[in-house]
Amino acid sequence: MTTISKKLGDNIRKIRETKGMSQGDICRVTGMDRGYISRVENGSKNPTILNLEKIAKALGVKPDELLK
Repeated sequence: MTTISKKLGDNIRKIRETKGMSQGDICRVTGMDRGYISRVENGSKNPTILNLEKIAKALGVKPDELLK
């Protein structure tokens, strides 16, 4: 069973890689720590709604795209 946190992280990683972006690129746009982005991507950290919106904006997608 895939947890929501894991699915969210997988989706962020897939979208980021599809767009040719690094975790560092997201950090520069959002001001978040790369370790935080890494933990979100591997499903060990749940982002706040505000951070989810920032990550989505950095990736150029709507927040709900990250949860599909």
